[in-house]
Amino acid sequence: MSSLLEVRGLCKTYTTGPNRIDVLNGIDLELQAGTTTALVGASGAGKSTLMHLLGALDRPTSGSVFFHGEDVFKKNDRQLAAFRNRSIGFVFQFHHLLPEFSALENVMMPALIARVPRDRATRDAQALLNDVGLGQRMTHRPGELSGGEQQRVAIARALALEPELLLADEPTGNLDMKTSDGIHAMLAELQVTRGLTLVIVTHNERLAAAMGTTVRLVDGKLDKTT
Repeated sequence: MSSLLEVRGLCKTYTTGPNRIDVLNGIDLELQAGTTTALVGASGAGKSTLMHLLGALDRPTSGSVFFHGEDVFKKNDRQLAAFRNRSIGFVFQFHHLLPEFSALENVMMPALIARVPRDRATRDAQALLNDVGLGQRMTHRPGELSGGEQQRVAIARALALEPELLLADEPTGNLDMKTSDGIHAMLAELQVTRGLTLVIVTHNERLAAAMGTTVRLVDGKLDKTT
């Protein structure tokens, strides 16, 4: 099994006036391709900050993130945006769907931004919506979908450009238990069928236990990996 992502000495500090807040303090972590990892810890421990750095949504104060051995943060902002678009899928607690567009159009959007031909983007988005169980809801707008259905659309959108790494930050935090279990089962199936490397930030201990590895953050430091 090969290493997909390697983190070395990752630190993140925020400064507000005279105040300095050290959020991450020297994180070392390695993710093998095709594995599943739960990132857990108390609120304020730095989970979302770490997720944002793994996904190159923010730059670290110090330290490095290597993707297939390449130092991600040596890229300029334009190169970094292209890397995120092609290599990483993001799913957040709030789905951030565009309300004026249909489910199909929302899923097509990343491909269209990447200048994928429209007919191919349409076919791929239709296949993804079928994969997440929404084949009959493609023309519906987000306001016509349940919370669980909206999150399924968001997951399909995250996979539109076939990323290797899927980062999910509390993807079922706003859903009831039954709906959450359905989303978790779907993510597990997609991870296997698409060969994804999956990292989930979660407070759900049952979900964390189902992941191959659990990484726990305590006060910005890696406490243990199980």
